Formats: sequence, structure tokens, C-alpha cells
Amino acid sequence: MIRVALDGMGSDHAPAAEVEGAALALTELPATFRVQLVGRPEVLEPELAKHPDIDRARLEVVAAPDVIEMDERPLQAVRKKPNSSLVVGLALQKAGKSDAYVSAGNTGAVLAASTLMLGLHEGVKRASVATPFPTADGAVLVIDGGANVDCTAQELVGFARLGTVYMRDILGRAEPVVGLLNVGEEDEKGNAAVREAHGLLKLTSGFRYVGNIEGRDILVGHTKYGQLDVVVCDGFVGNVVLKFYESVARLLVRLLKRDAPDVLARGDVQKAFRTLDYSEYGGAPLLGVRGVSIIGHGSSGPTAIKNAIRVAVQSVEADLSRHIGEEFARREATAPA
Repeated sequence: MIRVALDGMGSDHAPAAEVEGAALALTELPATFRVQLVGRPEVLEPELAKHPDIDRARLEVVAAPDVIEMDERPLQAVRKKPNSSLVVGLALQKAGKSDAYVSAGNTGAVLAASTLMLGLHEGVKRASVATPFPTADGAVLVIDGGANVDCTAQELVGFARLGTVYMRDILGRAEPVVGLLNVGEEDEKGNAAVREAHGLLKLTSGFRYVGNIEGRDILVGHTKYGQLDVVVCDGFVGNVVLKFYESVARLLVRLLKRDAPDVLARGDVQKAFRTLDYSEYGGAPLLGVRGVSIIGHGSSGPTAIKNAIRVAVQSVEADLSRHIGEEFARREATAPA
């Protein structure tokens, strides 16, 4: 039975979103896991009472009296609040009492605590937030999604390797197609780090690198190479693109409400909008740490929490962390001295 520790106090809508999301997961997903709901019992239990049908045999409340708030400085908060739901949840995995961790709390704190407590696989220079972007043809993984705003060329190559292992393990893409996000496709485009990364990626095996790609290629595919699987960029660019993408569906809904309100009631249109809904894809995995850590959006609702749990379970079932470790160990062993 896979044990998933869920930060019950993390999101903007905690604990209601986390409790309902856990209830949905226990009802709708295969019964291969149990939930360890971490937080203040006096807050969580009344919320759990609103879901009398929840399977309490597969849900355990783990007490954690403190909460790391969204506006706290990540590393400082992790060190000052060892009894927070975020730290206690990750400590379960570090101690071998849990298999995965999910939080929609302070992203920086989850990143800091996961790196400090779980550690990085040998050869991984930085853990990276891998963000699935919904498209009409399936998810495209943008990495990094905001964890590392300044990156070296070697780190960008590492992101490509992390992303391809995830796409093979979780989404079944046997030969992932990788593109490097840039301001143009030509070899000489981009800043120094991106130009160097482009040269290094050309020499990297294990995936199909198609070269520099532009922002317009992320959602509709490249005109020559078709659908992309992994888009590599630093976290500054990745987070700007992510936040812009999140506004697209809201813009479309606003335009339809104004100009064609009847259209929104159609089932086919609602299905199309679900394709663009980030909550359908769960959280963003933090790749490179020795374990499974899934980061949810701060505004996650129950569906997003449910699907973040699903991604966590899939990551454990696929042995994702071990495969990442093996990938980097293999590269380190074959690297020239």
C-alpha cells in the first residue's frame, strides 16, 4: 500500500480543499494507496466530519501544530518551524514512513525542505519544478517552472534529462522530444547560458533534441518536428510562461460570456475547457530529489488535490525517483574525466 502524505494546511483553501480532495482520491482512484493527512487535528477533524463516507481505514491524521504561511521566507520558515505540516509531512518520507508528499503550500518552502530533507540524487545540480502544460494533444512538460530563476548551461541540460525520465515513466513517451525555449531557432540566438546549453544538448543522448524552439511551439507543436514532450528553460522564463498560460482559459471564458453565453452550456465546449484546466493534471513534480514531492498550485481546489495525489501514486508505482538516480549515475559514469 502506497502512503501519500498530504499537507492539510497548505493551500489558499485549506483545509477544505485538501480534505475534499483526499475524499475524492480515496473514492475515485484505484485502492493502491492511503492518505496521511498532516496538520492540526482540531481543524482537520471537523472538516473530515463533513465527509462521513470517507474511508477512514485508508486515512490517518498526523498531528502538526504549525503552519508555514504563503508570505514567509521559505528557508527561514522551514528552519524555524520544524513542527509545521510541511516539514512534518516530508519528515515521514525521510524516515521511511511515507512514500510520497503532496502540498499546495508555500512553493519555495516545499522546494527548500524537500532538497534539505530528502537530498538530491548524485549528479543532479538542482531540483526542478516540472510543470505539465495542457494541450489538445496531451501534456507538454515545461521545466523549470519557477524553482531556479538563474541557471547554468549544465543545469539546463540536467533539466532536460529530468524531464525525459518523467515523460517516459509517467506519460509513457518512449522517446521524448525535447526543445530549448529561446527567442529564435537559430544557433546564435539567446543569452550565453542558453547558447551553451544548445550546444551541449546537441551532444546529449537519451532523448530526441530538436533544437531551439519558440513560445508559440509549446501548445500547438513545432511546424517541422510536431508535438514536443519537454520544453527546457530557466525558472524565470518558465514561471512567466506558466502564469501567462493560466490566463488564457480565463480570457476565453470571459469573451464567450460576453459574446456567446449560450455556447458555454454545451457539453463539447465544457469538455474542451477541461482540457485546458490545470487541475486535471495534478501538481508539478519536484524532480531530482531522492523521493517523491508534488507541488500543487496555491489556489488548488479538490479536483487539483485529487489529481496531485494521483500523480504522487503514479510516481511511486513507476519508481520514478530510482530511475532518475540511475539516469544520472549512468551519465556520471560515462562522463569524460
